[in-house]
Amino acid sequence: MKILKALFSRTTFMILMVVLEVLIIASVFHWFGEQAAWIAEVLRFLSGLIVLAIINNSRHLSQDMLWIVAIMMLPIPATAVYLLLGADMLASRTTWNLVTSTNDAKKYYQQDPEVLEELNRKDPQKKGQFHYISHSAGFPFYRNTGFDYYGLGDIGYPVMLEEMKKAEKFIFLEYFIIEEGEMWNGMLEILEQKAKEGLDVRVMYDDMGSFMTLSAKYAKQLEEKGIQCIPFNRINPIIGIIMNHRDHRKIMVIDGKTAFSGGVNLADEYINKIEKHGHWKDNVIRITGEAVWSYTVMFLTHWNALTRKEKDEDFTKFKAEPLPGKHDGFIAPYGETPLDDEITAQNIYMGILNESNDYCYIFTPYLIIDTEMINALILCAKHGVDVRIMTPGIPDKKLVWQITRSYYRQLIEGGVKIYEYTPGFIHSKVFVSDDQVATVGTVNLDYRSLYLHFENGTYLYRSEKIADIKADFMEACEKSHLMDIKEVRKGPITAYLLAILRLFAPLM
Repeated sequence: MKILKALFSRTTFMILMVVLEVLIIASVFHWFGEQAAWIAEVLRFLSGLIVLAIINNSRHLSQDMLWIVAIMMLPIPATAVYLLLGADMLASRTTWNLVTSTNDAKKYYQQDPEVLEELNRKDPQKKGQFHYISHSAGFPFYRNTGFDYYGLGDIGYPVMLEEMKKAEKFIFLEYFIIEEGEMWNGMLEILEQKAKEGLDVRVMYDDMGSFMTLSAKYAKQLEEKGIQCIPFNRINPIIGIIMNHRDHRKIMVIDGKTAFSGGVNLADEYINKIEKHGHWKDNVIRITGEAVWSYTVMFLTHWNALTRKEKDEDFTKFKAEPLPGKHDGFIAPYGETPLDDEITAQNIYMGILNESNDYCYIFTPYLIIDTEMINALILCAKHGVDVRIMTPGIPDKKLVWQITRSYYRQLIEGGVKIYEYTPGFIHSKVFVSDDQVATVGTVNLDYRSLYLHFENGTYLYRSEKIADIKADFMEACEKSHLMDIKEVRKGPITAYLLAILRLFAPLM
């Protein structure tokens, strides 16, 4: 029975379709090679133009290096694939819907000029960062009237359940991974009840991220329970570049009054109910007050892009009146999309590094970075800043872990301290600096998060609770191993193999 189930599974079907497509493409290339030599010559000529165009226009050359090497080594097939994928991106309905919806939603991100003026008065040295986030990236700052940071998913999960139970109007969820188990089933029970009570309940999950955890019919099953559901960018066996852009965001919005984000997906390892890679170190952030509006807009933007039902023409019906609260610093939720020219998350990270004076502490599960980020980290350390990066002690993907470790030597020699979390796997994505600035979100220090995925984060400034984030990092340091330069030196063969693997990092 298990063998039959595996043979007729969604995974098997997708593999067979991809293999079939590859065989068809290979056959077409073979036919062209025999029947039309001039096509090969045209592709060779185009390969040179494409390489020059990539070099001239690339904003992150390290990521594009894979294409450059592939086209130089295999000019005909690599150029053809490059052109095929580029045409797919331009023709993709999903791409155009996301771009259109994102542009339409910009009108809802309105910066209060008084808030920005107050920020600039408090810290003129960070005026550039404030301007970048609020104007160039387009995500407004709000006076922070409430956020809480939970340094483990185990601690944040019960808070999420309690807030869900209080919902009176709507609950929106957007997550990369959903897997049936204690965590998700506890949430699903509440969602079902709220749907029966007539609340607007919506769930969005990434189809690739949940490919191995949910059936192809899961969205329909939720719809039958009264829960609206959309699989983001549903997997298509036809190879296309849009499939490389996944929804890695983690967002929950309740009544427009409370939002949750952080690193946790909705599966049991994220709250340590099961053990996959040792102790799972992750986080949850709860936001209340005006800043929840930005997360509401982010969710509705993706929902409108992908829904096949009636779209929400006016987002403001989901906007809640802010409750009065103590003003504790400032907050700016932000999103990242690979479908524009703005590298929002990386620029925010770089801004924090460039403005740090005393320390900058970083949680990241993966460390696969370009020369620009390497140089920024090292320069920050050379300015006398205590720069620390914490990565997993037990990996979830051994090959990716080896590539992560390949960056250690250069960073350690440049003055950056690298810690590995001995008890298990670090999944948090956090920057905290100088007791004044932090960002908590979904953005890893790797190519996928920085350039390819849809992501989100929360920028925090001058809140007393930034101390909680720093304390969480310092506590984790006590359980971690400080890497020594002797431990990270590689032999020439190993170093050469890792250099080759780095070329393929954008695909991992």
